[in-house]
Amino acid sequence: MDTPHSDVLIFFGATGDLAYKQIFPALQAMVRHGHLDIPVIGVARSHWSDDQLRERARASVAEHSELDEAAFARLASLLRYVSVDYTDPASFQHLRQALNGARNPLFYLAIPPEAFTDVAAHLSNSGCAENARVIVEKPFGRDLASARALNETLRRYFSEENIFRIDHYLGKEAVLNLLYFRFANSFLEPIWNNNYIHSMQITMAETFGVEGRGAFYEEAGAIRDVIQNHLLQLVALLTMEAPSLGDVDGVRDAKEQAFKVMRAVQPEDVVRGQYNGYRDEPGVAPDSTVETFAALRLYLQNQRWAGVPILIRAGKRLPQTVVEVWAQLKRPPENVFSEARSGQPNHLRFRVIPNVQLALGARVKAPGEAMVGEDVELIVQEQPGDEMPPYERLLNDAIHGVKTLFARESSVEEAWRVVDPVLGDVVPALPYESHTWGPREANALAVEVGGWHNPITTPGDGRAPLPQPPPAPAERPS
Repeated sequence: MDTPHSDVLIFFGATGDLAYKQIFPALQAMVRHGHLDIPVIGVARSHWSDDQLRERARASVAEHSELDEAAFARLASLLRYVSVDYTDPASFQHLRQALNGARNPLFYLAIPPEAFTDVAAHLSNSGCAENARVIVEKPFGRDLASARALNETLRRYFSEENIFRIDHYLGKEAVLNLLYFRFANSFLEPIWNNNYIHSMQITMAETFGVEGRGAFYEEAGAIRDVIQNHLLQLVALLTMEAPSLGDVDGVRDAKEQAFKVMRAVQPEDVVRGQYNGYRDEPGVAPDSTVETFAALRLYLQNQRWAGVPILIRAGKRLPQTVVEVWAQLKRPPENVFSEARSGQPNHLRFRVIPNVQLALGARVKAPGEAMVGEDVELIVQEQPGDEMPPYERLLNDAIHGVKTLFARESSVEEAWRVVDPVLGDVVPALPYESHTWGPREANALAVEVGGWHNPITTPGDGRAPLPQPPPAPAERPS
């Protein structure tokens, strides 16, 4: 069944950081590519004029993208501004008038979660929500209980088919490439299971700290900020079964099943850390116990992945800014060439940031008379970055009612179930020095797989030299 095309986009939080850094550049890109020709209404509490919004949009695009004068002129002609007090029902009557008879509005709530309930209720009571879609920006709650409460609130005013939970990671080119690579190639499926995969690691590292967002981070921490959403979404894409052929919702169905078989993480499978100096950041409590680093060990309870440890870590003030998946294969059952097993096992590497890379690690014969090998890495694909920024892709999909890349209510709740036992101060946040790989205690989580794989990036062209091998892992019995 065809879904209606939204005929106006209204984004709450138009004066905020997310709009400035991401939304305005995405809107210009949509105009440039012919994907946006509907009115765009910016909404916030500030008493701005239309021209002030356009000035803000122009500054945003100039700073965070590349200003295209022709495209921006078309965007500016679509922009309007409406001041709304999120707690005042009368403000929403003014907003309804500004919709100017639109039949299928799309509301984007780029606002703090605590404002969702008021805004959703007032949109509904004012008549604005009729035939409307709503985009909800993460975080989708802060634990399982609050996520369920948020979903109940949203469903009170919008049908589930009209709720779009946006996680920009799902719109990244590299993430889509990972999904495509998995199911478009016949050679991968036979080995993508616990018969051949020894372990997987996902690292999300940032060299910078909280950068003035200390107050926000005090409410979030690494597990809530990026692991429960971004990184567990990657785990689902890596481990899910093939989606149903021709089913428009098949990818979301397959991901949901992957979430359901993730075992809830226990305290003994988690190490939390906090970089030295975090407590000196503006907005951070002097006795803060919030984690800026977290490492955890995850297992899936199904036949394909039983016994395969999946290690996840994320942190700030680490040595590199990089997001990378490292899938390590088991060694061949026989050492045919009788050489010492000093090299690394085969691996597949998927890099998401700073550049898009698909790579295969293998052994080849070293030059010379002896039958000894050396490790090489074959770059299958390399791209400098996203040709289409995630928000451009996701906003375009939402306008057309395409939900494939948006998180489903049940999947969000399952992801919270996985991390719920280790939220807060269940285990202490251990100190670590800036530009190290977190607390030393995190190494204990990776002993079984031979140690953490530390991604290596170089400045300039983004190419990665061959990663140094971790210690050879001991094979687990079948």
